[in-house]
Amino acid sequence: MSRSYSTLALAKTLWQQTWPMAIGALSLLGFQLVDSAFIARLGTAELAAQTFTFPVSFLVIGIQVGMGIAIAALVSRALGSGEEARSRRLGSVVLIAGSLVIALLALGLWLAQAYIFPVLGAGPDSLALIRAYWAPQSLAAWAGALLYFGYSLFRAHGNTRLPGTLMVMTSVLNLVLDPLLIFGLGEWPGLGLPGAAWATVLAFGIGIIVLGLQLRQTDWLSAAGLWHEVRRSGADFVGIAGPAMISQLMPPLAAMLAVSVVASLGESQVAAWGLANRLESLVLMMVLAMTMSLPPWLGRCYGAGDWLQVRRLLRLALSVVVVWQALLGIILALVAPWFAGVLSGNPDVRVELAVLMRWLLPSYAALGVCMLVVSAGNALGWPLRAMLMSSARLFVFYLPCLWVGAYVGGLNGLAAGAALGNVLAGLGAWWLLRRVLASSRRQPELVADDSVVT
Repeated sequence: MSRSYSTLALAKTLWQQTWPMAIGALSLLGFQLVDSAFIARLGTAELAAQTFTFPVSFLVIGIQVGMGIAIAALVSRALGSGEEARSRRLGSVVLIAGSLVIALLALGLWLAQAYIFPVLGAGPDSLALIRAYWAPQSLAAWAGALLYFGYSLFRAHGNTRLPGTLMVMTSVLNLVLDPLLIFGLGEWPGLGLPGAAWATVLAFGIGIIVLGLQLRQTDWLSAAGLWHEVRRSGADFVGIAGPAMISQLMPPLAAMLAVSVVASLGESQVAAWGLANRLESLVLMMVLAMTMSLPPWLGRCYGAGDWLQVRRLLRLALSVVVVWQALLGIILALVAPWFAGVLSGNPDVRVELAVLMRWLLPSYAALGVCMLVVSAGNALGWPLRAMLMSSARLFVFYLPCLWVGAYVGGLNGLAAGAALGNVLAGLGAWWLLRRVLASSRRQPELVADDSVVT
């Protein structure tokens, strides 16, 4: 059952649920940015090669996040309605199925690399670098997915501290291993670009061992009645995970199209765009933390039928996101030239990254609204509307504005167009949320059932 909170208690509980995930997300995303910063020291060609792999890596992440959303939603709903035995069966089923799905996906993408990356605009030099990098990176993607599924299970049970702690731990391990494996030590020359992926594999592998030991100390999993649970919950899982995965797959597809647009501008622009993408995830760490901590809480409210609590919680979370992201974006935009210099030693990449930062970072306040609305929709039983909003963000607002901007004004136009797309997406998400929550006051089933057209 959900509990009733005063506004102050609501804010306090939201903070307690979010700050461990925020620190974890900051460290995890920080190590991805550090990866790119180390690779940038190897050269522009290596950084551009890594950038070409981002959209395909995001494809794996999109699948895993969609499945993780379903894990958190179903388990938290079962707990909210008092079905603890079912929550244990659900936890076991999704962990087993998720690891198999991601393993097959990673293998398929590795086998198809010769067809994928030329389509994205990678030339012969980039393809040679990608070939050595992609095998360990595919293994790292699988290991990261296993960790994420475990995190989702802990979050569904209201434990955000362990996932946050493990994110920090794996990030620190990666930070230590990166320079050793990329550049070498003493007379050993290092592995170059593949070293970054192998550092991630080792860090995630240690994280999986620690996570497994912690899971053994809980009673959240069960080996009994799994096939029965598959038949009972399979449709519900697909109903949540399907639209959620499609929503999460839209960004990789959009990223592929965006990279192809940027590739037409030049290699240094591709390198700057790759750093900007890494920086985007880091700047959005508070939003990403809320998209992990908020849905299980909303799911428990959903299971208990407490829609008043849902509305209060969303109002508070959105207010925090807008204020935080606007202030952070403006401050970082003001120091963009200095920050870009820290991330890249190449003068051309540094100037182009500063341009991207000035335009894009302030617009993340609106982007954060859209991300939070989509995440809430998956937890509250309207995944189809969340999927449509995610699709509209990318293919109605973001990509058209980005393409027109690049066509009209080169890199400056591309950055301005992407920022405008983010703002329009945030306004669209806010309109959708107000419409759906207004319907819930009259007929709550309109919110809880995507089969009803409002």
